[in-house]
Amino acid sequence: MEKENLGTHNLSHSMVHYLLTIHKLKEGRGFARVTDIAKELNLTKGSVSTALNGLKKKNLVKEEEDCKFLILSDAGHVEVHRILSSRTLLFYFLRDFVGVDEKTAELDSCKMEHLLSEETGLKFFNFMKKIACSCNNTEDDRPNFSTSLDLCNFKNAKDFMAEQVGDKYLPAN
Repeated sequence: MEKENLGTHNLSHSMVHYLLTIHKLKEGRGFARVTDIAKELNLTKGSVSTALNGLKKKNLVKEEEDCKFLILSDAGHVEVHRILSSRTLLFYFLRDFVGVDEKTAELDSCKMEHLLSEETGLKFFNFMKKIACSCNNTEDDRPNFSTSLDLCNFKNAKDFMAEQVGDKYLPAN
């Protein structure tokens, strides 16, 4: 993933929810319409249309040519995977390392997910892998941190981001 493609869209919390909802609907149903997004987010179609215009201007969302279905652009997909990666890492860090309860970890990771820069996200992945993954450390080296997120399955942060489709512990939006 190229540096200029990640985290450069200055997205608000609500914009992130629109992107994640389009992703969720497209993955789950095969399509996403303004009506579906409005229903999913409990908003009016008018407010959804207005917000989507902003995401279209940022080239994150577009309409399929032969219909009104919404899809994520390539940049939109990259952004969704970056956000999901940040949310997943933050959730497990807050729950497993900091020790907050699961509900608080869900809420706080949702609030912070879009605020992490690309650099912080990449270094955060490396930090968590280093302190929690036994594949990189001997017993003598390894700090007393553990998490149920198995980071050993990923060669690097780029691979982790590419695999993110959500997490069973996290809400989809």
